[in-house]
Amino acid sequence: MSVTVKQLIKGISIISVITAVVVGCTSKSGNNTQGTASATPKSTSAASEDLLASIKKSGKIRIGLMGTYAPYNFLNDKHEVDGFDADVAKEVAKRIGVQADFITGEFSGLIEGLQTNKYDALVSQVTITDDRKKTMDFSTPYIKNSVSVIVKNENTTVKGIEDFKEKKIGVGLGTNDETYLRNEVLPKVGTFDIVTYNDVITSLTDLNAGRIDATINNIFAIQPLVEKNRFQIKTVGASVKDDFAGIAIRKNNAELLSALNNALAEMKSDGTFKQIFQKWFKVDPNI
Repeated sequence: MSVTVKQLIKGISIISVITAVVVGCTSKSGNNTQGTASATPKSTSAASEDLLASIKKSGKIRIGLMGTYAPYNFLNDKHEVDGFDADVAKEVAKRIGVQADFITGEFSGLIEGLQTNKYDALVSQVTITDDRKKTMDFSTPYIKNSVSVIVKNENTTVKGIEDFKEKKIGVGLGTNDETYLRNEVLPKVGTFDIVTYNDVITSLTDLNAGRIDATINNIFAIQPLVEKNRFQIKTVGASVKDDFAGIAIRKNNAELLSALNNALAEMKSDGTFKQIFQKWFKVDPNI
């Protein structure tokens, strides 16, 4: 779903009768105005200023995240971005010498926003997949998420993905879980309706109200929402898959990727990462 950013070449307008020979130009505009960036990034690092150097020069790294996915990332009572992802991002930013500048958005638009230079990096539980690695680079994983089937407490008919046939199943729009349902579960178990959501709270609200039969997610993600809203829902069966999330950046930024990996390694080595993980999940890191 990613797109690349193409730099338009400034057009040259011929306004006199003198013939101008233009050497080395590959495109031309008749209005003599400066071109604007499109949705296609430059394909080589040589075509742009080194991103890490640019980030350090600005003193901040623009971090894209949902802001609606507690305890990973959410807005607290002070309307500040908070959560596990936010703490990891702030610590990583500090270790490369800048501040984290958070920009929230729906998950379905985060990857496109990364490619169109709205963000420098995504720290929002972006699952590392082979398909995504074709269009972006990932840091080393910083969390493992076990995904389970979730149903209403009184539901006795859905005990796992094998019972999804002819049911309504909720999932986050544009997530790896949606891809998993469409590409792996549907062909295996038969037809069922996939209902997509832009945030977890809405999917759990619909599940609790009986508007969908089940959803898939992980305990870390749903537990705070279940407790706060007193949802009468439960997980069933064994986990259906394990996902690994990393910090996502645009391709061809090796210096930035190395800096992110070094920061994560240092955090794990000196115990800072363990403190952050225990703060939000009350257990030791699972990776």
